[in-house]
Amino acid sequence: MGEHSTAWRRWLLLPPIALGIAVLAWQASQRPEPVRTTYAEPARPVRVVKAVRTDVTPRADGYGPVQPARVWKAVAQVAGRIVQMPDDLGNGSVVTAGTELLRIDPVDYELALARIEAELAQLDIEARNTRASLVIEQRALALAEREFRRIEQLVKRGTAAQSQLDAAEREWLAARGRVQSLENTLALVPARRDVLQAQREQARRDIANTRIDAPFDLRVAALAAQTGQFVNAGQVLLQGDSVGRVEVVAQVSLASLRTLVLDRESVSLTPGLVARSMPALAGFSPTIEMDLGGVTATWDARFVRISDAVDAQTRTVGVVVAVDDPFALAIPGQRPPLTRGMFVRVAIRGEPLADRVVVPRHAVRGGAVLLADENDRLRRRDVSVAFEQEGISVVESGLSGGERVVVTDVVPLVEGMRLKVTVDDELSAALRGAGAPTR
Repeated sequence: MGEHSTAWRRWLLLPPIALGIAVLAWQASQRPEPVRTTYAEPARPVRVVKAVRTDVTPRADGYGPVQPARVWKAVAQVAGRIVQMPDDLGNGSVVTAGTELLRIDPVDYELALARIEAELAQLDIEARNTRASLVIEQRALALAEREFRRIEQLVKRGTAAQSQLDAAEREWLAARGRVQSLENTLALVPARRDVLQAQREQARRDIANTRIDAPFDLRVAALAAQTGQFVNAGQVLLQGDSVGRVEVVAQVSLASLRTLVLDRESVSLTPGLVARSMPALAGFSPTIEMDLGGVTATWDARFVRISDAVDAQTRTVGVVVAVDDPFALAIPGQRPPLTRGMFVRVAIRGEPLADRVVVPRHAVRGGAVLLADENDRLRRRDVSVAFEQEGISVVESGLSGGERVVVTDVVPLVEGMRLKVTVDDELSAALRGAGAPTR
C-alpha cells in the first residue's frame, strides 16, 4: 500500500514538468533569429589639399623704422642774441634749400670788422711813413759814415783829437741803429698785415655765420631756439631731416637672403656673405609696405647698401633701401608721406622660379608629409624642402604635384589607416596663389 502511493505521487509530478517544457519550447520558437553583423573599419576624417606645381617668386621680408637719409643740425658758430626767425617756423615745418631759418645779432661782429679795417688802414699809413723816415735815416747814415771816415784820417795825421773820432763813431752807430730799426719795422709790416687780414676774414665769417640757412630741403625737428634768446657758440638750435630721400634699415634673415642671393647654398656667418650679397641685391626692386588698417600702402624703393655686420643671435643682416622724394609720392587717404619713425616692412623679390611644387608649410612635419592615396589610406612620404616663405614650403624632391596632402593633425598616426577625405577649398585656393608677387 505504501509503495503504491509513492509511485502515484511521482506520476503526479510529470504533468507540471511537461507543461513547463512545452511553455519554454513555445517561447523559444517565438524569439527572432539572431542578426549577423559584419565589422566596419572606422574612417578618420581629415582635410586635404593637392600639391600644386606653380611658379614661385622668392621673397625676403624685413622690418625696420623709416629714417631720413640726411640729418642736419643747426649749431651756432657764434654767440649772440637771436634777432630774426620766421613766424611760422616750428617742428614739422618744411622749408626749401636756402631759406633763412634764424639770424643772430651781427652788430658786435660788424664792429670788430670795422676795427680791423681801421687797423689795416693805419698799418698802410705807418708803412708809408716808415719808408719815408728810412730814406731820411739812410741819408743821415751816409753822412755820419763820411764824417767818421774824415775824422779818422785827421786823427791819423795828428790834426784831430781822439775824442772827436769817438763822437763821430757814436753818431755813425746811432744812425745805423735808427736805420736798422726802421728796416725791422718795415719787415714786420707784411706779417702784421697777414694777421689783420686773417682777423678780417674771421670777422667776415662770423658775420656770415650770424645767418643760418637751410642747406637742403628739410623738415624741421627738435627746434630749440626762439627770437630774443641768447645762444652760445656750439649750441644746437634745431635739427632738420631731409625730405628728398628717406631710408629704411630692414633686418632680413639669412635664410630669406639665401633664396635670393646665394642660390640656396649653405649660409655661414662669414664676412664674405656681405660682399656676395651686395651685387646680387642691387639688381632687385624692393618695395616698402605699411598696414594702414585694412589698406596696405606701398612704395617702390631701391637698394642702397647692406650693413657690414651680421647679428649672430638673430641671424639677420641690415638691408638699406631708399625712397626718393617721399612727399611727392603721398596720396591723401591712401599713402601718407614716409616720415621718421614709421615702422614698415621691406619686401625684396627675386627672380621667379618656374614649375615648383608647393604645399602648405604646416603640412611638412619632420621632413615628411602625410598623403591620402587613391584608396583613401594614409601614407607617409619623405620630402626635401628647398625653402619656406609666407606659409608655403617649396618642395625640391619627394612630390611631383597633384598628390593629396593631409593638412589635419592625425593622432595617433597609423600608416595605412582609412581616411574620410574632405578637400579644403579655401586653403587650396590660397596655395594656388602662393609664391606669386602680391603686386
